[in-house]
Amino acid sequence: MKRVSEPYLVDALSFTEAEARIIENLKHYVSGDFQVANIKRAGIAELFFNPAGDRYYRIKVNFISLDEKNGVEKKTAVQMMAQASDIREAIIVLDGGMKNSMADYTIVSITETMIMDVFPFVPEAKLPIPEMKPPIEE
Repeated sequence: MKRVSEPYLVDALSFTEAEARIIENLKHYVSGDFQVANIKRAGIAELFFNPAGDRYYRIKVNFISLDEKNGVEKKTAVQMMAQASDIREAIIVLDGGMKNSMADYTIVSITETMIMDVFPFVPEAKLPIPEMKPPIEE
């Protein structure tokens, strides 16, 4: 037996929800005892999936806007992620995801992450509400 530590990305509203979802998703693949050792916020603004990709790349993007008061360009940095096989494909995936955006942007940096898998939020199926029958009067 060997102890390993693997990072995963989970879309959750709280740390408790993140821990519960990662346990639920991984319990089918892990034999023996496992624990969630650390949870932290990732600060990812957007995630672009590509089923052909086997890695996740963190991409720092600067959005460019014009400050009308001073007439100067203003840059706002955000972190995005793209699923891809290599850096070139990560750029293509990002550009494809941003093609309908009206914002101007520049790619500042791209870094391959060690993230093993991503678990996006999937809303639970809504269960039908049972029909309430009026009480029987005797």
